[in-house]
Amino acid sequence: MSDNRAAANAKLTRVDKAAILLLSLGESDAAQVLRHMGPKEVQRVGVAMAQMRNVHREQVEQVMSEFVEIVGDQTSLGVGSDSYIRKMLTSALGEDKANGLIDRILLGGNTSGLDSLKWMEPRAVADVIRFEHPQIQAIVVAYLDPDQAGEVLGHFDQKARLDIILRVSSLNTVQPAALKELNQILEKQFSGNSNAARTSLGGIKRAADIMNFLDSSMESQLMDSIRDIDEDLSGQIEDLMFVFNNLADVDDRGIQALLREVSSDVLVLALKGSDENVQEKIFKNMSKRAAELLRDDLEAKGPVRVSDVETAQKEILTIARRMAEAGEIVLGGKGGEEMI
Repeated sequence: MSDNRAAANAKLTRVDKAAILLLSLGESDAAQVLRHMGPKEVQRVGVAMAQMRNVHREQVEQVMSEFVEIVGDQTSLGVGSDSYIRKMLTSALGEDKANGLIDRILLGGNTSGLDSLKWMEPRAVADVIRFEHPQIQAIVVAYLDPDQAGEVLGHFDQKARLDIILRVSSLNTVQPAALKELNQILEKQFSGNSNAARTSLGGIKRAADIMNFLDSSMESQLMDSIRDIDEDLSGQIEDLMFVFNNLADVDDRGIQALLREVSSDVLVLALKGSDENVQEKIFKNMSKRAAELLRDDLEAKGPVRVSDVETAQKEILTIARRMAEAGEIVLGGKGGEEMI
């Protein structure tokens, strides 16, 4: 039995460990911890909490021991929504305990109208701002995390997407009074207090970050439209975007960490459309046997659709960006000067 439990401990992810820790703390203390976490973190940890079954004493002891050693470390995880988090926490803690916790998380004192949008599904955010002035739409899109912003743009037509991304790229600062007014407009629909402290947002780098999360065909079409309007701007955005071939510039430790998160089928498909530098970077960071098998798989793989290759590359890039946000690897843009 002890061997089985040891094996179970070894399979615990960092998110699982965070979930065990929070479940061990009790409602009040767990709520205080969650208040300092963002929508992405709450969703990932909350899902793990909801899925916890038959946690052994040894697992709890292991998590507590590790926590003491690494206390102070932070993570950056997936994206959540109000309704999903309500259901998830209720499933994890029961309705009575969850109600108070949900109120403190979703309706906390530091939540502004803009921050409330981060808890919503991208389609819902798009519906909220759909009939607002394009400049307001741009401010909202720039304020969201790039992955959520990219999904929000996906719910607009091509003309609106182009207008918004151009405005985001030229946006540098927003007057506190304007930000406060926007918060007040949004707070007519959401609970929370106004917070006008954040006034710097947008810019070419932000536009590039958002473009990174668009669907491949959508990204290509939008970049072509930007190039037609302002070729210099399109070049600046492209220079700051992280694309699949930029993986050749990631350090060996980062590549090794990334490969542990990517399935072999997806990797083979993605490498079919990559340049030689990326392939050699991947081979270099695998065992000799694994590299030989991967080379054989690539050679044996017949013709594949470009859309399938792009989808596989996007999947790997999504994992890479998530790991970069968590501080596990370092990515750079094409120019090699910007770090994300």
